[in-house]
Amino acid sequence: MSYRKEQFLSYKRSDLIPKLNYLDEMANDEIDSLFREVLDNGIYGFCYSMYEDGQGPGTIVTEEQIRKRIKILKPYTNAIRSFSTTEGNEFVPKVAKEFKMKTLVGAWLSDDEEKNREEIDNLVKLANDGMVDIAAVGNEVLYRGDLTPETLIDYIKEVRSKIPKDIPVGYVDAYYEFVQRPEVSDVCDVILCNCYPFWEGTSFEHSLQHMRQMYYQAKEAGNGKKVIITETGWPSKGTALGGATPSVENAKKYFINTCLWTQDEDIEVFYFSSFDESWKVDSEGDVGAYWGIWDKKGKLKY
Repeated sequence: MSYRKEQFLSYKRSDLIPKLNYLDEMANDEIDSLFREVLDNGIYGFCYSMYEDGQGPGTIVTEEQIRKRIKILKPYTNAIRSFSTTEGNEFVPKVAKEFKMKTLVGAWLSDDEEKNREEIDNLVKLANDGMVDIAAVGNEVLYRGDLTPETLIDYIKEVRSKIPKDIPVGYVDAYYEFVQRPEVSDVCDVILCNCYPFWEGTSFEHSLQHMRQMYYQAKEAGNGKKVIITETGWPSKGTALGGATPSVENAKKYFINTCLWTQDEDIEVFYFSSFDESWKVDSEGDVGAYWGIWDKKGKLKY
């Protein structure tokens, strides 16, 4: 996800949601210790960062490279989210299952019908081979305007009809797309929403309140269906957006807040992201390279 002027929303803080300021009263070394405690205790899931430095979409990634990174993540989570089923991405759920991890496997859809067919067919195969716990048909295609809701719904229905009934099928997008597109919410078994206070220019001070508001909007749109936060995070470096300032301190605190809140309310969340990826500067600007909990070489940043 990245900034789009037409989607830039102004968050209005609600006094009905109490501001959590316990981190304001903690010294830096105490925050560092709390970060490590939260991480070491384990979080629900991580978004899998596919590419090492010098790589990007179009690079064919090897199973060995994928295994190396999943081995780093395994002590801290039991679930991995992948974004595609081609160019080596199809190895992510396979390797994750070797490590006995849960998988949220996505087919990357775009305006390329031929590529979409390959992605969908591979997702179906992976699901039928037992590699998929949740199937995600597309990621932010409505947000990007790559597909119409009608075409997306057809893809979702196709996958639903071709894989085992006990595998939930959903679609990943910004939380408000499910509010604005009830016809898409209706065909999903599970609501898979991305929640980014940063990309809406919200200051760190109000970021947790804002994320909670995003989640509950998606939950209401789901009409009782399970809601999973498929992406949320905060960059450690880069250019500010509105009141949202990237920094090491804010990134650590956002991670702590996200994990403690979701654990307290029993919400499944895939944190974005696992590793820094340099290629993302092309679409997101300088902040794009700094969303990872680990750096691009696989070293823990905090």
